[in-house]
Amino acid sequence: MSRIAVTAFAPLALAACTNLSGFTTAGDSYQGPVVAADFVLSGIATTTSLCLTLDTNHLQDGPGAVWTSDGLFRETALRPIPQIWHDPLSTFTFGEGRLKNLIYVAAATTPFPDGGSDVFVVLSLMQSGDIEVRLLRGAPGLSADGGSSTQPGGNLFGVFSLSRQSGPCSF
Repeated sequence: MSRIAVTAFAPLALAACTNLSGFTTAGDSYQGPVVAADFVLSGIATTTSLCLTLDTNHLQDGPGAVWTSDGLFRETALRPIPQIWHDPLSTFTFGEGRLKNLIYVAAATTPFPDGGSDVFVVLSLMQSGDIEVRLLRGAPGLSADGGSSTQPGGNLFGVFSLSRQSGPCSF
């Protein structure tokens, strides 16, 4: 095997071998606020917090649940997308300090204006032991001139910074 091939595959091998068991909540939870910055926030109030439970032994079949203080999610199961585990998306990386990024879907408690309820949930398990959660759904519609429209339709984007808490979710 060439030196280039070994160099290219080394980060993937290390990521695959990373022990993530320390992120399992086992009666505890991860909780934290949304990042209240307009450039990474849409459809979520700046006062919203998120709570997460996680079982790293079941990342592919029942990883945990999410709650939000605004009621968008109430102990809502994270649903794995089976095909992702056989696709390069299962190895996607971005930014510094992330051990593993995971993609799930969760159904909002109440449907959005367009009638849908599914939201993508991206978990980033951080080297610090914290977790970042990104919620994303839809995109703004296009106006007649091709720019973004402000019409409601369920566009959602938010980044939450979570720290481990003793005990279950507080909301």
